[in-house]
Amino acid sequence: MSKKTTSPFSKEQLMPQAEMLEIARKKGELLIGIPKESSSQEKRICLTPDAVAALSVHGHRVVLETGAGIGSNFSDKDYSEAGAKISYDAKEAFGCNIVLKVSPPSESEIDLMNPQSALFSALQLKTQSKKYFESLAKKRITAVAFDFIQDEQETYPVVKSLSEIAGTASILIASEIMSSNKDGQGMLLGNISGVPPTDVVILGAGTVAEFAARSALGLGARVKVFDNSLSKLRNLQSGLGSLIYTSTIQPKTLQKALMRCDIAIGAIRGTTRSPVIVSESMVEKMKEGAVIVDVSIDRGGCFETSEVTTHKKPTFEKHGVIHYCVPNIPSRYSRTASVSISNIFTPYLLNIAEEGGFENAVRFDRSLQKGMYFYHGILTNKSVADWFGLPYRDINLLIL
Repeated sequence: MSKKTTSPFSKEQLMPQAEMLEIARKKGELLIGIPKESSSQEKRICLTPDAVAALSVHGHRVVLETGAGIGSNFSDKDYSEAGAKISYDAKEAFGCNIVLKVSPPSESEIDLMNPQSALFSALQLKTQSKKYFESLAKKRITAVAFDFIQDEQETYPVVKSLSEIAGTASILIASEIMSSNKDGQGMLLGNISGVPPTDVVILGAGTVAEFAARSALGLGARVKVFDNSLSKLRNLQSGLGSLIYTSTIQPKTLQKALMRCDIAIGAIRGTTRSPVIVSESMVEKMKEGAVIVDVSIDRGGCFETSEVTTHKKPTFEKHGVIHYCVPNIPSRYSRTASVSISNIFTPYLLNIAEEGGFENAVRFDRSLQKGMYFYHGILTNKSVADWFGLPYRDINLLIL
């Protein structure tokens, strides 16, 4: 008699089964807090009323601390009509799941945040202390630095946008100083028939330099650009569509250009500190009444005579040369800068909601991963870790 074999599968298991399809991700509802900037130098805001309206239409809630938009000429009423809740308590804005700030929060502001919140702000690494990162770790905050965010073209969209503003503004500021009878010499930046054109020297060939050169050329000035990267100089000429004077940085050639120029723009950024390209003796030989705008002052400046100034007292004179060394130039044009930042942030926020919330979005969005330097209180950025001597983990090992 043959032995009966038993199947390891039940009859139900052998029957045709229904196909299991992936359930679509449920859209997340975001609760976004926008506190008022505490720094007197900072007037920008991360979201404009139009951006708040776009988020509100998609069912997201925005809590705005009263007066947060005043520096950019947006009233509480503008935000209220766009769908935001106006709060008179900073703690309510900091208590949202996602907090948006331009400047990084102070330690006392981090104390107002709820544990496990997500923070979007600038990092401003050179101005931070070890205690700042310890405060974020204690609250298990997930923090994204918008100056670290890279897009699919591997460019830094926020940094590039603000650099465009700073470059254009540097020429406008220099023009304003030159035309003043009090500080300048009552000169017009431009090319008028029968009058020699203004000479502008630009140190650097990056985004700031490109937009400074574009603005100066548009006004009819003669422009000379110095940089040690030939590829950057080529790209600059290509971007401008004009064969302007370019040169590598050679002391004698640079000295001659500085002696003849009316305006010198510093736009060189180093890996840690901006290199000092122009010595004090070179500044001494410049024209009396010439203007220096050191855009790279936020990284130490590339003129030896540069000293940090403020928006309230932006200039000083040294060796007869007027120096403008305000670190945060885009804040002077706060409304333009706010619109620019808002246009970058809004698609990110809508995408986070589409992916079902921040946790899901960060798994698939490489740009968010690159911008992140804290994940639930764990440091994930190597450059920050090296700068402060802190331990860090690879973000890819944490989000699986």
